[in-house]
Amino acid sequence: MDTIPPATAPGSSTATLPPIRFETHPSRYKHWKLSFDGPIARLAMDVQEEQGLRPGYVLKLNSYDLGVDIELADAIQRLRFEHPEVRALVVESGKGRIFCSGANIYMLGLSSHAFKVNFCKFTNETRLGLEDYAAECGVRTIASLNGVCAGGGYELALACDEIVLQDDGNSAVSLPEVTLLGVLPGTGGLTRVVDKRKVRRDRADVFNTVAEGIKGRRAQEWGLVDAVVPASRFAATVQERAHKAAGQAAPHGRGGAGVALEPLGGTYTAQGLEHRHVRVSIEGRVATLTVRGPAEPPPADAATARKQAKDLWLWRCARELDDALLELRFNRLEVGLVVVKTEGSIDQVLAHDRFLAQHADKDWFLFEVRQQWKRTLKRLDLTARSLFALVEPGSCFAGTLLELALACDRTYMLDDPAKPCQVALSALNRGPYPMSNGLTRLATRFLGDAKALERAMGEDGPHDPQAALEAGLVTLAPDDIDYEDEVRIAVEERASLSPDALTGLEANLRFAGPETLETKIFGRLSAWQNWIFTRPNATGEMGALTLYGRPERPVFDWRRT
Repeated sequence: MDTIPPATAPGSSTATLPPIRFETHPSRYKHWKLSFDGPIARLAMDVQEEQGLRPGYVLKLNSYDLGVDIELADAIQRLRFEHPEVRALVVESGKGRIFCSGANIYMLGLSSHAFKVNFCKFTNETRLGLEDYAAECGVRTIASLNGVCAGGGYELALACDEIVLQDDGNSAVSLPEVTLLGVLPGTGGLTRVVDKRKVRRDRADVFNTVAEGIKGRRAQEWGLVDAVVPASRFAATVQERAHKAAGQAAPHGRGGAGVALEPLGGTYTAQGLEHRHVRVSIEGRVATLTVRGPAEPPPADAATARKQAKDLWLWRCARELDDALLELRFNRLEVGLVVVKTEGSIDQVLAHDRFLAQHADKDWFLFEVRQQWKRTLKRLDLTARSLFALVEPGSCFAGTLLELALACDRTYMLDDPAKPCQVALSALNRGPYPMSNGLTRLATRFLGDAKALERAMGEDGPHDPQAALEAGLVTLAPDDIDYEDEVRIAVEERASLSPDALTGLEANLRFAGPETLETKIFGRLSAWQNWIFTRPNATGEMGALTLYGRPERPVFDWRRT
């Protein structure tokens, strides 16, 4: 069932378009072809020009829109769960003389500001997912560039372990956004060039201001690609590198039959969405996201977990939560505050956590389930919404589900002896779910206070309200007289504040501590794009992005700010 009123965006403010759905299947792919040859998988990008996600633009030159990236994200997910036999992945083009020309410029020109920023964020997460697949699963990834590779296309290549460029006088890599569009690479291109590939800063400066890009031996000498191969030997060389990579892979105990990603089958309405374990209810600018804990004990062993995968709470709940976060991000733009709740038994949640902690380092499928939670919790961290957690009678904020509260901007816990509620830790709060800064949410919370961190982690609990408050696991614990009014006032106040200011506030406060590739990508580039996308030099009537493909030249306000 899908009865959501049509969404506004990415077109003009008056356009009404159907909501975006993030579940798909290889049988429904329009733009990618996934094939297998023993331990080698090939993911070929063959974008169909007239099959854009929205009307009004043509996906020429293997350019992509959100629909193309939704398929890519699905393919990476299926490789992880359905094909544990894979040891090397080749990302290539299904078209001649071009790998990918990047994000479709006309799509960006037609899109609302919110859609552009959310699009950039999703593509960031997808490419980080590709890198996580290689790092965590021991699968070597190779970008096979048989032609022009520009903008977001090169950013996709940068997310791979190796980049092989065809040497034919035509093939080149480029990040032309500054030169042609007056914006920045939106999916981490700048950061990966200097932080990941360690390209010299002066060379990176040249590279990012040469619209036609860099080709041949210079691209290899500068570190922009790993190998340059003549066209006559290109296909054979990529195949040789893939076989070599597959032979050298060190997979995380991966083997045996894969586990199918079954459709979630949620119900979406104007009032929210309903999955088996995750519910979203929307009233005005406030959404209540409720996660239900497991009703049954965990499986007897890892083999049983694989057999019962489609109904395994640990896996299905993470997938449902991920879908709910994307639903809020793209289809419910007016929601400013998400109130996070849980329902169920703390004991059952902790039992499932113990099962996952016991088996995840031995069984590839349960390892992937744990990694799914890691990625979903990161998506929650990166949600541009205020997040308040409410710990109330019947809540089950424990272990993995306690991470939801730790990700929130505030946590309120009712302190009423007549209506007891508790929170609890598990082994999974102590490392398996790092944030983008590389720290756990507990370590980020107690940054610079080692004694407080040790105290919080020293006792699993369950903790009653006063113990949770003393341990720093909750923000406030009002009594039964004040709780409802305090929460109501906080919710009303938060929903009344500027969404722009709150997004900036939350992004600054959530990622304390060390800066990493991920925090740079999301913190710097997303903030810059948020600003640059609203400047007339890019998106004004005479801005570079607006006039792209037209004979007029952009008109810039030359004042630096």
